[in-house]
Amino acid sequence: MFRHATRPTKRPGVFMRQQRSTRRASAPSGGRTWPWEIRAAGTVRRNTRSLGVAFLVAAAVSPVLHAQEAVEGPKVILSSVPFSLTVHGGAELSALVEVRDAGGTLLASGTVAPGGELEVRDVSVGSRDALPLQVRIGETVHEVSGPYAPAWFSILPPLLAIALALIFKEVITALLAGIWLGALAVAGYNPLQATWRLVDEYIVPALGDTDGGHTQIVVFSLLLGGMVGLISKNGGTMGVVQAVAPLARNRRRGKIATMLAGLAIFFDDYANTLVVGNTMRPITDKLKVSREKLAYVVDSTAAPVAALVPISTWVGYEVSLIGDGLGAAAGEAAGTEAAFIAGLSPYTVFIQTIPYLFYPLLALAFVFLTSAMNRDFGAMARAEARAAAGRGLHREGAMLATDTSEGFVQAKEGAPHRWWNAAIPVLTVVLVVLGGLYTSGRAAVGPEAALKDVFGAADPFATLLWGSLAGCLVAAAMSLGQKLLSVHECIDAWVGGVKAMMIAMVILTLAWSLGAVTTDVGTADYLSQLLGGNLPIVLLPAVVFITAGAMAFATGTSWTTMAILIPLVIPLTVSLAGGTGFADGSLYGILLATTSSVLAGAIWGDHCSPISDTTVLSSTAAACDHVDHVRTQLPYAVLVGVTGLVLGSLGTSLGIPHWVALLAGVAVLAVFLRMFGTPVAEIGEEAVGGG
Repeated sequence: MFRHATRPTKRPGVFMRQQRSTRRASAPSGGRTWPWEIRAAGTVRRNTRSLGVAFLVAAAVSPVLHAQEAVEGPKVILSSVPFSLTVHGGAELSALVEVRDAGGTLLASGTVAPGGELEVRDVSVGSRDALPLQVRIGETVHEVSGPYAPAWFSILPPLLAIALALIFKEVITALLAGIWLGALAVAGYNPLQATWRLVDEYIVPALGDTDGGHTQIVVFSLLLGGMVGLISKNGGTMGVVQAVAPLARNRRRGKIATMLAGLAIFFDDYANTLVVGNTMRPITDKLKVSREKLAYVVDSTAAPVAALVPISTWVGYEVSLIGDGLGAAAGEAAGTEAAFIAGLSPYTVFIQTIPYLFYPLLALAFVFLTSAMNRDFGAMARAEARAAAGRGLHREGAMLATDTSEGFVQAKEGAPHRWWNAAIPVLTVVLVVLGGLYTSGRAAVGPEAALKDVFGAADPFATLLWGSLAGCLVAAAMSLGQKLLSVHECIDAWVGGVKAMMIAMVILTLAWSLGAVTTDVGTADYLSQLLGGNLPIVLLPAVVFITAGAMAFATGTSWTTMAILIPLVIPLTVSLAGGTGFADGSLYGILLATTSSVLAGAIWGDHCSPISDTTVLSSTAAACDHVDHVRTQLPYAVLVGVTGLVLGSLGTSLGIPHWVALLAGVAVLAVFLRMFGTPVAEIGEEAVGGG
């Protein structure tokens, strides 16, 4: 998932030319044309991403007052997909704003107050002939235009990247192809310009995005890789393996232990993924658990547990979105119904949605079932058979996201294998991150705030940096203090760990870049538009789940998916219900199910998507070929998602209690594994024994 999609942009997406001003005889300005500023932005993107960069056009329209006019808009105008225009008023006079197409048809109008702004929503262009738009602001007319594409084009860049990655099993070239295709539209279909935009418009901003946390995640990952290099070289990693061996004596226990470690680090999915994967990998390697299986366990534990617990870095974000949706939904009802909706606590609604989060709950259950039953199917079963038979923890020729060659993971000759030399640095990371979340959150909301509010207001990216740096310092200090490594050896080990993360960071940066492309070409706008229309309310949770999954799959971001859909579907639910049935409880369950379907569907699509950052980080932590991770996890995610869709989203809408639907889902998954799953002991040469 991409948590924050906000990214500064540098290039104009909609072009404007100022035409000759027209003057009215009764104009109150005394012959002056007052300056204005106009911006265009995608309708649903206004809370997630700035969608264009300003053209500054000098307008010396008065001997006294000089100003600039600017237009900022969607990088690509999609056929019949609405966007909005935000007009900023001048300092002294109100002005009439009119938006017309090239043929003169009035599309929208309004009045902007002095010093204020007017957002003209749902501007839609049905054909290329309708461009350029004529935007009249007072006495000045501007032409607004830009690259034009059919709506379906918006899904081509992510689909191209995903298809190439799965077909050719090479993700970097596939991501570059998807980014370039989107940049081609942004650059006005100029292939050379698209190539330059690939670098300066997407890759560099993605890597340097501190507002969205991209830069912090890269540094956190590199620091954590350096820490892993230190604890590997000082013998701590082998000490952990030897200490855990009596407890995780077989594959079943090793996989369950990995899942339990993921449940323990519930407060943040990024920290969960990298800490658990790097810590448990030496143990699962010894037990001959395939890297694909380790990546699956790590990936399918991290985001679900962070989304489910009432205290995590996800909660504040989700609660704020629910609050926005409830505020909008109150306007769709009247009387006591409106008062009831307006009086709902967003946090209470979030807590009440947890039993309806069928995909995260069933995903955790399926991780446990496959581990406890020691059964797998499809590509995962073949990967597990290969590892158990001693034919390799990863397939031959795999491009591992992390370098785990002997020179990197092997302990220094003669270094004692002490488990605490690894456990203490890892525990330091966890404790510093937890402490940082608490202190930064408390500083934001005050010492009297509830714990949920403290964690919701915390700065997760800064605390991840603090934790990873602290882990590196503690690991180095312990290595030096016990004279296990010299200063030079510590630096070499740390640099080796950082180098091991480089392929993963390249993939992650390209995945972020493709996420930016999907925003610029309007992928989410197009998919969210498909959600509208007349729809039976009992089908709404299922349709929302599918839409959220498709959006997260195509964009690689669950957080942006939630930001777009939650404020949309909550008022849509109330509207489809006619604004009634919530105060008496008859349709309140539908409201909870629809809201939870956004959260669950976003995580589902994120798990299926090869361009998701948590999917990339899971491959990184498990040292697994990224495409192999996607290929083996995808059938599992689809099975769990379809089960949750049918029994959960549809079942509860038709009256099945949520707890019955959940238990039935677990039973269906268990029966499926029993019937179609193959025990590893039967397909490998031998079961893996104790350590």
